[in-house]
Amino acid sequence: MTDYRLIDSGNEEKLEQFGDFVLRRPDPQALYPKSLSIVEWDKAHASFVSFLGKGRWKKNVEIPETWPIQVGGLTFSATLGSFKHVGVFPEQETNWKWMQELITKRIAEGKKVRVLNLFAYTGGATLACASAGAEVVHVDASSGIVKVANKNAELSNLNNNPVRWIVDDVKKFVAREISRGNTYEAIIMDPPSYGHGPKKEVWDIKKDFLPLVEQAKQLISQEGLFFLLNGYSAGYSPVAYENNLLSLKKKGGETSSGELYIEEKEGGRRLPAGIYARWQNA
Repeated sequence: MTDYRLIDSGNEEKLEQFGDFVLRRPDPQALYPKSLSIVEWDKAHASFVSFLGKGRWKKNVEIPETWPIQVGGLTFSATLGSFKHVGVFPEQETNWKWMQELITKRIAEGKKVRVLNLFAYTGGATLACASAGAEVVHVDASSGIVKVANKNAELSNLNNNPVRWIVDDVKKFVAREISRGNTYEAIIMDPPSYGHGPKKEVWDIKKDFLPLVEQAKQLISQEGLFFLLNGYSAGYSPVAYENNLLSLKKKGGETSSGELYIEEKEGGRRLPAGIYARWQNA
């Protein structure tokens, strides 16, 4: 069941339904004409508009601070957040299903699956893995965002599942896990282009991405199951991301990569929505 729908896209915008509300947001990947008329677009309940380099939401109706939305069998607390985000990423549903299938199969073999989710944000991947029976360590630098992820676990009836919610700088946490000798069967990384840790530590994908991937690979156990890299930064290729995972094939398995996209329900066009690279050993 899903409460999400991509209604239309084009002219660097997208028109989406999130539960009870239709939202209009900019999207530079929509480099093609819109299908629907401007009259239909103007019916959006809220639009994210930019002015003098800053953005804000313009509401046409009363919208609560948060509202529930189901995507991929999980329930999220949606909100009109800064930087045009809503806190829900429907394009990741494909990855969620892929991880759930691998975890379910491994657990059916009587084995444990421990997942490390780095840059975990509002917890979509965390909840997907937890719902399949994995133990998850959820790491993000923002205490506020981790609270939202915890709330999403409650809404999805997963708050009693084995999830550790950690507010920390990802680079420091990974380094400590290596020194502790801890390992995981699965690792997820969804790094931003730029960001800050809880103590103002700087994350810059241009200089920090490669060292962190190499360190994170050290945390894959002897019975490693998968490693997932997600990317939203402009200019990076899924093939380049996949190249970083090729060394894991020494443990067995295979790698793959590609584009994430969302398909319009009526028009059938696909809106690009990021890239991924995967290693799996199942």
